[in-house]
Amino acid sequence: MNEIIISGIQQLGVGIPDTDEAFRWFRAVFGTDVPVFREAAEAPFMTRYTGGTVHSRDAMLAMNLAGGGGFEIWQYTSREPQAPKKPVEIGDYGIIAGRIKARGIHQAYQRLQAQGVTILGPVAGDPEGVLRFSLRDPWGNHYQVVDGAEWFSKPRHNTGGVEGALIGVSDMASALDFYATVLGYDSKRYDESGLFPDLAVLPGGNRSLRRVVLERSAGHQGAFSELFGATRLELVEVPGHKGSPLFKNRYWGDLGFIHLCFDVLGMDILKTRCQAAGHPFTVDSGESFDMGEAGGRFAYIEDPDGTLIEFVETHKLPLVKKFKWQLDLRKRDAARPLPRWMIAAMGMGRVKK
Repeated sequence: MNEIIISGIQQLGVGIPDTDEAFRWFRAVFGTDVPVFREAAEAPFMTRYTGGTVHSRDAMLAMNLAGGGGFEIWQYTSREPQAPKKPVEIGDYGIIAGRIKARGIHQAYQRLQAQGVTILGPVAGDPEGVLRFSLRDPWGNHYQVVDGAEWFSKPRHNTGGVEGALIGVSDMASALDFYATVLGYDSKRYDESGLFPDLAVLPGGNRSLRRVVLERSAGHQGAFSELFGATRLELVEVPGHKGSPLFKNRYWGDLGFIHLCFDVLGMDILKTRCQAAGHPFTVDSGESFDMGEAGGRFAYIEDPDGTLIEFVETHKLPLVKKFKWQLDLRKRDAARPLPRWMIAAMGMGRVKK
């Protein structure tokens, strides 16, 4: 492989205290009802971020086949996960909120309100006029539900999967260079400063701030690119305010958003690119790493504020578990999307209750 292919956002990692309880919530609220894999094991490669000790965890990747990335629901089983010392707010550094797409923003708002979800404020537009509303999960994590236009299939729950994230940064210029150079988010949807009603409902969002929404001018390609769809990252900086890294004095895997993960191909070339950009791999699983039903190579880098970005090069993936139908992605054209019927077949593993 002599090129880098970024298929899209594979998943947003979230540390929680109970995998089963969290899966039920994500399934009911966001429709992420297809558990692609689940594995209980140790995490030996992550000791750099777990106090030098190998810890055990229970992890599940849950997807919504309407489109978008999934959630890696991650629970420590060898220690009690720690909450941040103070509530996460805009002005801190790290993943402040997940970005979830909706088909029919007002219908999604009404459904989630009827389900008793904690919604923060009304539907409001961003500087580009994209409608959104914010909510909080039972563990204190925030999400922005945004009007989405690109879908793999008709949503069953008004909502799809992860479209991106709201990321707090300390220096916008450095952050813009990183996300453009390393991840190809080189196109600005907008770059605005001031007070914003749609962000004021989030903790710390009622201050004057700078926000930039980015997308990839090159788009996405690869096996799962049509499922993941278009992605956007929103960077937010509060000028003159000194924030705190969200995982300061805590471990990766503790409560909160632990990483943003991209599905990639061409990991060796990507490793060289990251090194040249001054953001070398801090974790690298090597040639391939088995995760029970799935397998591949994964790596991590840090953005200028230490926010963890994960890369996963998928080698094998279960499509229909009960028939033991497994896909080996190393035996096909890396840039070509999978047939839509093949991805849809993963829905046979949907959990309905």
